[in-house]
Amino acid sequence: MGAEIHGTQKFNESKRTEIKFSEEAMATAKLLMSNYPQGKEKSAIIPILHIAQAEFGGWLSPEAMDYVAEILNIRPIEVFEVASFYTMFHLKPVGKCVFEVCQTSSCWLNGAEDIVKHIEKKLGIRVGETTADGMFTLKVAECLGSCGTAPMLQCGASYHENLTFEKVDRLIADYRTENKQKNYTDLDYKNTL
Repeated sequence: MGAEIHGTQKFNESKRTEIKFSEEAMATAKLLMSNYPQGKEKSAIIPILHIAQAEFGGWLSPEAMDYVAEILNIRPIEVFEVASFYTMFHLKPVGKCVFEVCQTSSCWLNGAEDIVKHIEKKLGIRVGETTADGMFTLKVAECLGSCGTAPMLQCGASYHENLTFEKVDRLIADYRTENKQKNYTDLDYKNTL
């Protein structure tokens, strides 16, 4: 897979040989693929990309995407097309906790812009940046489907709804204390506000 496919991220053949799912992750990937007819395993690409992102540091390197392509028996560009389309996939290193603040109509009308500014001030970063300690990355997202509980943000699999500055401060403190990478493969209901 060439660097031209991945923009600034260069493909490293020696790193590619180091990329491999854990036994548990591979078993899950095989189970996901078995839900589709033979030859249509590509349909499992999104959940398998979630697994890869969780397994390989919270983002999808060119080598990780190449590995997913190998597992699904598809071309690497097909993986990149999916990974680069959805905002839930990160194509460069991010913090352990990625705050994706919804900025669509309901959230915007209910103060999402103020929530973003508050997070920027609290963490000392701007949208698209990661804190110096590698703990938090701040992003904005289009509709996350929680319009009735706006404003909201997503961190991994957890939705945090009806946000106030106080809730955001508590959320930051809780995640900092936990100091754990949050992924879309997590089912972290207890930490949802």
